[in-house]
Amino acid sequence: MKKEDKTNVMRVLESKKISYESHSYEPDATMTGVQIAGILNEDPAKVFKTLVTQGKSGAYYVFVVPVEAELDLKKAAKASGEKAVSMIKQKDLLPLTGYVHGGCSPIGMKKPFPTFVHETASSYEKIFVSAGKVGYQIGLSPDDLILVTGCRLADIV
Repeated sequence: MKKEDKTNVMRVLESKKISYESHSYEPDATMTGVQIAGILNEDPAKVFKTLVTQGKSGAYYVFVVPVEAELDLKKAAKASGEKAVSMIKQKDLLPLTGYVHGGCSPIGMKKPFPTFVHETASSYEKIFVSAGKVGYQIGLSPDDLILVTGCRLADIV
């Protein structure tokens, strides 16, 4: 991988001496998470998407769920201790996190937000999340994801 192909996520992991594997693919605007799992030749249950929400209190929360699953907003609210949470508008994603839609990673956001990962992540040796840029994914251990983000496991789908 060329130096300019390194993403901020990769630099964060390297600075913390966390091992990961990187994958890149030719992105297509219509591509689904399940299709990306196919490109990676991985079970979609091991490939996770990053979703950003706002609670009734105004606080922001990050939820990381398998690409084939849907975030349950009621369970997400319960996990975060909010009365309710809702997805943020797509136009608010970049200014808030530093990431664009389709390239949002739970690692290396502009500011740290409380982050929750679906509990099934702990049943795998390695999971995949966005590397912070459309067309890039990283594989790492769930324990390392917890270490670098301070996230908690929760039933959120």
